[in-house]
Parts: sequence; C-alpha cells; structure tokens
Amino acid sequence: MTSIDTFGAKGTLEVGDRSYEIFRLSAVPGTEKLPYALKVLAENLLRTEDGANITADHIRAIANWDPSAQPDTEIQFTPARVIMQDFTGVPCIVDLATMREAVATLGGDPNKVNPLSPAELVIDHSVILDVFGTADAFERNVELEYERNGERYQFLRWGQGAFDDFKVVPPGTGIVHQVNIEYLARVVMVRNGQAYPDTCVGTDSHTTMVNGLGVLGWGVGGIEAEAAMLGQPVSMLIPRVVGFKLTGEIQAGVTATDVVLTVTEMLRKHGVVGKFVEFYGEGVAEVPLANRATLGNMSPEFGSTAAIFPIDAETVNYLRLTGRTDEELALVEAYAKEQGMWHDSAHEPAYSEYLELDLGTVVPSIAGPKRPQDRILLSESKVAFRKDIHNYTSDPEAAPHTQLDEALAESFPASDPAELTFADDDAKVYDASNGSAGRPSKPIRVRDEDRGDFVIDHGAVVVAGITSCTNTSNPTVMIGAALLARNAVERGLTSKPWVKTNMAPGSQVVSDYYEKAGLWPYLEKLGFYLGGYGCTTCIGNTGPLPDAISKAINDNDLSVAAVLSGNRNFEGRISPDVKMNYLASPPLVIAYALAGSMDFDFEHDALGQDTDGKDVFLKDIWPSSQEIDDTIKAAINQDMFRKSYADVFKGDERWRNLPTPAGDTFEWAADSTYVRKPPYFEGMQVEPAPVADITGARVLALLGDSVTTDHISPAGTIKPGTPAAQYLDAHGVDRKDYNSLGSRRGNHEVMIRGTFANIRLRNMVLDTIGKQDVSGGYTRDFTQDGGPQAYIYDASQNYQAAGIPLVVLGGKEYGSGSSRDWAAKGTSLLGVRAVITESFERIHRSNLIGMGVIPLQFPAGESAASLKLDGTETFDIAGITKLNEGVTPKTLRVTATKENGEQVVFDAVVRIDTPGEADYYRNGGILQFVLRNMIRS
Repeated sequence: MTSIDTFGAKGTLEVGDRSYEIFRLSAVPGTEKLPYALKVLAENLLRTEDGANITADHIRAIANWDPSAQPDTEIQFTPARVIMQDFTGVPCIVDLATMREAVATLGGDPNKVNPLSPAELVIDHSVILDVFGTADAFERNVELEYERNGERYQFLRWGQGAFDDFKVVPPGTGIVHQVNIEYLARVVMVRNGQAYPDTCVGTDSHTTMVNGLGVLGWGVGGIEAEAAMLGQPVSMLIPRVVGFKLTGEIQAGVTATDVVLTVTEMLRKHGVVGKFVEFYGEGVAEVPLANRATLGNMSPEFGSTAAIFPIDAETVNYLRLTGRTDEELALVEAYAKEQGMWHDSAHEPAYSEYLELDLGTVVPSIAGPKRPQDRILLSESKVAFRKDIHNYTSDPEAAPHTQLDEALAESFPASDPAELTFADDDAKVYDASNGSAGRPSKPIRVRDEDRGDFVIDHGAVVVAGITSCTNTSNPTVMIGAALLARNAVERGLTSKPWVKTNMAPGSQVVSDYYEKAGLWPYLEKLGFYLGGYGCTTCIGNTGPLPDAISKAINDNDLSVAAVLSGNRNFEGRISPDVKMNYLASPPLVIAYALAGSMDFDFEHDALGQDTDGKDVFLKDIWPSSQEIDDTIKAAINQDMFRKSYADVFKGDERWRNLPTPAGDTFEWAADSTYVRKPPYFEGMQVEPAPVADITGARVLALLGDSVTTDHISPAGTIKPGTPAAQYLDAHGVDRKDYNSLGSRRGNHEVMIRGTFANIRLRNMVLDTIGKQDVSGGYTRDFTQDGGPQAYIYDASQNYQAAGIPLVVLGGKEYGSGSSRDWAAKGTSLLGVRAVITESFERIHRSNLIGMGVIPLQFPAGESAASLKLDGTETFDIAGITKLNEGVTPKTLRVTATKENGEQVVFDAVVRIDTPGEADYYRNGGILQFVLRNMIRS
C-alpha cells in the first residue's frame, strides 16, 4: 500500500545492518502527546493515506485529539494481520470460498478473493474433554477430535492451499491467543521493506490478549475479519482513552487472576464500552508480561475495545524468552523509541478519563456465579454462595445453610436405607429425603463403579478446570497451581471423587516446564492429567459428566458448580448440568477440587487431614512467591519455545495424512453436515436494491438484560430433540456424533436452528400465555391460531413463509460476550430485520449491521417494560428509506400496535454509527459491500 504522504513522514530507520522504510510520527505536530494506542492509529493513517478513504484531515484529527470530547470523527483502520480460531474461522473460510463463486457468477475474477494481509488460524476450540483423569486422556481426546471434525479440518487444509497468505496452526498445538503472544505476534511488522506496528483484528473477542505485548488489536465478528482479510479497513470513531494508572506491587498470596478480576469489576463499574483502556505509571514496569497479557485478555469482560500496555524493556525480555531473534528484538526497541512508543513513566499522556489501582490492595478473589465482573472476595465466597443459591433452585430448603458434609449420618441412617433407584448399569443413586426442617441441605448419595460411593449436594464443585489462555499463558499462576498440588499430595490430600478435573494448557511449553520442574506427577495424583491443548472448559467443551453424577444432578434438581481459570462463566456455557460457574486462578481451581464444594470457607474449613490426622488448611499448602519465582527461573528457557514452535504449521501425522481437496474453488459435498455453501449471495445483483421500512413485524423474542452472544448463538452441546438435533437426526447423524454447535458453524442449517437456543434463554413473550418457567429456544408463533408455544426456528420459518418480518426486543448490554458472528448471522437468517434494545455491546452491534439487521435503541430511560410492550404487538418502523438518500437518520418512528388496537409510539435511536456502517447496511451486509466493490474494480 502506497501513501500519498502529505506530511513528508516517509523515511528510513537503520537497525544494525538493515534499513527499513518507516513513517515518522514526528512529522505530524501534536502526535507526541497522544496516548500510546492513538500513536499506533496515527501511524496507521500516515502509512495508508490515500486521499480518499484516509485523508490528511483524518491524520490532523487524530493529532489534534481532544481527550474530553465525545467521539465524532470516523477513521479507517487497516490492521496488519487477521487472526482466527476454528469455531469462527471455519465460517470465515466458508464465506470466502462462497465469495469466489459469487464473484465468478457476477462476471469477476474469483482469484481476486484472497487475503491481502497475513491471516492465521489456530485450531483450538474443537477438543472436547470426553476423557479426563487418566494418563491417556490427551491422546484419546485428540483421536475423538479428529473423528468428529475430519470434514472441517480437510476444508481448512484446502483453504491453506487455495488462498494466499493464509496459514493454519493444526489441532493439539495450543490456544490461539497464547500461540499469538508466544509466536505469531511480531510487535513490529516487516513487510515489503516497511517496518510498522503490528496490529491485528481477530475472530475471538480475547484477541486483546496481545495488547499485553503492546500490539493494538481487538476482536471483531467473522464477517468483519473476512472484510479485513480482503483489504477492507475497519471503520471506527477515534475513541476516548481511559488511563489506568498502576502503582505498588502485588502482595504475597495474590495472583494475576485476582488483579484482573479486580480490574474487571472496576472498569465495568466505571463504564468503558467502546473505549480504549491504556495502562500507565511507574507500576507498569513492575507488571510481568504474562500478567499484562492476562489483563489484556479480559478486555471484553470489562467491555473496552482494547486494554493495552506500551512497549518497554519487559516487552523485549518476553520476546527474548519466547525465542524471537536478536534482529527482531533490536528492531522492536529501535522502532518504539524512534516513534515515541517506548514507555516512559515520567511522560504522562493526556487521557479522557482516569482510574488508579494500587496493586498492593488486591486480595484473593473469585467471580461468579454467572458474570466475570461479579467479583467475590475469597474470604466471603461461602457467604456469597449461600446468598446466590436462592436464584438457582426451587428447593425451599436450599441455603442459607447448605453444607455438603453436614449431618450426613442424619440423612443416611444405617437402619433406614433410602429408596434405591438405578441411574444406569454402572451406577446407582440413593435419593435421600430433603433433610429435617431447619437443616436445608439436600445431600444425594451417588454410587459409581469408578469413583466409589459418595454424597453430593447443592454447591458441589463437579468441574474444576485449569483452562483458557487467560491464565494458562501465565507461568506464575501455572507453576503456583502445580506447587500447590505438590504440597497437597505431600500432605495426603486428594481431589473429591465427584470433581471432573481438567488440565488444558494453552501451549506445549507449559507441559515442557511442568516436566522439567518434576511437577506433573503431583497434578496427575489429583486427577489433573493433560486433557488437551485448547479452550476446553472455558468455551463449553467440558464434555459430559460421569453418568451417575449427571443423573443425580438432574433427577434431584441440584444446583452444582464449576470452577475454572477462564474468562467466561455465562449461564449455560460450561456444562448443561451446571448452573453456577465461578472464575478463579489456577491454584484456586486446585483448591476447590480438594474442597469439592462452593459451601466452603478456606480460612476456617480444613481441606482434609494429613497422615498424622492433623487438619490441613489452604494456607498450609499455598506456595510462597519466592518458590514460584525460583521454579520459573529453573524450569523455563528460550529453547522450550523455539522447539515447540519450530514446525508449528506442520502438524502431527494425523494432520499431514488428512485427504485434502484441490482446486481454486471448493467442491461442496451434498451430504456434509459440517461444511455447506451458505445462502448470503443467492440472487445478489451488482447494484443493491433500495432499503425499505419495516411493516407488520412480529416479535420473535423479548429478552432481558445482559443477553450474551452465548444466549443468542450457543457454542456448546446440541440438546436432543431440538431443531438442530432434528436436522442432524434427519441426516443420519448419531446422537453421540452431534458434536457441538461451535464445531458446526460451517453449516448454516445447523446454526440457524441453534440461534436463540441456549438452554438458559428466557423469552418473555411466553409470559403472556403463563409459561414463565419455560427456558430454551421457544417463542409464540402468531401465524397459528392463538399464538401457541413453538421452537424459535419453527416459528421463524412460518413467519418467513408468510412474508412477515421479525424484530427482537432486548434490555441492557445486549450482545455482550464473545465476538460471535453467528449471533448476527443466525439472527439475520431467522428473518429478523431489527433489534431494539436499551444498549448494545460494541461487536454485536456492528455484526448486526454487517448482516443487514438494523440495531435500534429505546429512547433514553425507556425500555420494553416501561413502554408496556409484552411481545404480542405488531411493529412498524418508519424512516429507514432516508438511508437511500445517503442520510443516516438519528431516530426512527416505531409504532407498536397491540392486539386490541392500542398503539405505543416511540422514536428509536439508530445505532448505525459511521458512514461506513451505513454503506454496509444499504448493501445488505458487509460481505455484499466488499463483493460489489471487487466487481466494480
């Protein structure tokens, strides 16, 4: 890309014996005072200035940025590269393959459809923990992964050969964001003789993990990522930047996870949606790179677009540790200093807003039971659980005193055996009474051939997962967990038999340093055998619980818990059997596996007894900071990273032996249930049809606050009997081979049927027929007499057949969570034309526009409830046609007509925020816009 270089910024940078072309920020007055993140954006504009999309005025606007102003200047950001994981990456490549055919149909050159920037995909979301707690768990899980996903993997291998500048990291290597920081991230890119800041967008919201390295990047929907791959810049407003000052040092016994949960709570409370967060101050130098990455990773949980640290000596040290070359290290330091991007604690940029945290004040914490921002002090976790349990069971005797081990002799007197029922051939469940009045626990005895005879109760921890790049990339917490396991084993402690234990590191390096430190045997003794290198529990790939435990939970309506070292704990995400989910550091995951219950006070309750019968408490086995540091220094070295990533794209024998289709266009298999040609471009013309107002629309779903993309497009298990399962049944897929919704994202037929199908979704349209207790993918179908309850998919098909458009009504923070493009794709393909909410999360709002769905907000202070909308109304939305005149209206007139003829009229705020988004909407979506531009060019 050639810049017209209005400011004369183009020059050279000499580093050693190499010379690089760069665009100097010093050529533009005002850039020296900018926050680090805005300097990166300013350089991006300088280098890509073309006089049309990116002009000298855009560059002046960012140089003259007013920290106190509200964002109003649109810029076009051109990321250096795109990174994907397989759940979201497969549909991206499916769409690109489909675009090649569409371009050819419209008379263009299909080979134009190629990534114009490097695109890398890491297969990490498909491994499911079917097998756990055994020495062969990893091999067996990988084997099952290939059995289930062979079609998808063959397709990705085809894509790697068919598309230029597209590489795939095979299964069993690591988690995308950990692979990114340890290997793929360049920090300073070199391409065609130019050196410039490494920037990226990714098809996973936690792409922000790379912010810890000083790389500006964030999660976008797959549809935006595809456009970026094809050279389409990301349209955005110059953001407000929140300066987050760090002071002090972390105290002994406090982990990076505790810090990030504290920061998440602070920033959610402050409000940072749509803003950049930038860490600064003297305390920054004291934050290890791995901790910075953990903080960056959680950016979506506090709602910011990015959460970035500037480049400094710690950045260079981490790059050295992870095996980057001396030449790369020299370039990073020289470039950052030349451009004023090297962190200087004495130079404080102006920020839009300010927060401050003394790291010395952070205390051990967890978060839950359903949102990452709901932090709980570890010291108060037992009390918090007893308060929260009321929301998760209809048992009138549950809490405030549920206690796993309380008065078990009372519940199971030897002379009065409970009624015996059979769970299956291998396990038996004794259903005891609910306990006497005043003692509200609900202990259920479970007998399992493999795990023995035990009792579970409300709050039992049935999943303990060391999982997710958020923490598995951090040697301090990973070594801390392993040392705690060693200390526990040496004191004679064991994990409780009802806990499904999971160890899924984010890269093979973790296994290497565990091996070198001699810590694997202790983890394995507690059941934490290697299960896979992938997201596993955090993404919902927990796998099934043992049959006897699952049956006991479901037959007795027990509210049990999962504890995981991840970043997401939304309802219905981790396991269909588990209602309460808690985020915790890896050492605390081990601790909860030992405790076996959320109804546990680590300060006062013993984890067990040692061989001398002496009580052992958590403080007795918690490793010291010095021991953790000493182990890291002795066990981790540069060679581990170089060895692990030497042939990272090569893959194992399974990968190399996959039969791979050839050719520039993909041959779609008519019988495939994984990869199918989507309908986005069917009947598409070179010129878009005018946009139209919406008339006579019905409400498909009326939803509450904090509806996440997990609620809209779940990634986990496919429930038998649902429309998605019915489709697979009809195509000859056995129930054991359903796999997950995430793995089926290359098949739009499955994904449409899975949209709004989360088992915890509450559609309040059903309240109007007295179905307040119904959850899952249901609505009322007003094409039928009386508007009976129906599956959302079935109702949508009837509405579309009748030519009736649909709307969705929501509350606050609609679409929070993962950058899940299928949450927008599925919404669109169900026939939804508009989504009206109180507020949107950034990525989902833009994804809706990218799929031709208009996002609207209720007037300030109003909601569906305040307007007395119950979902039985018909909706008319007027004023959309103004977009045909090149004008984006600020509001649209919405008229909701009730069954008795009464009308509710309000002006909804149009959330098409930039001219670029208006272009996408006028074209019916971002991919249609890009494709038409290809044809025209």
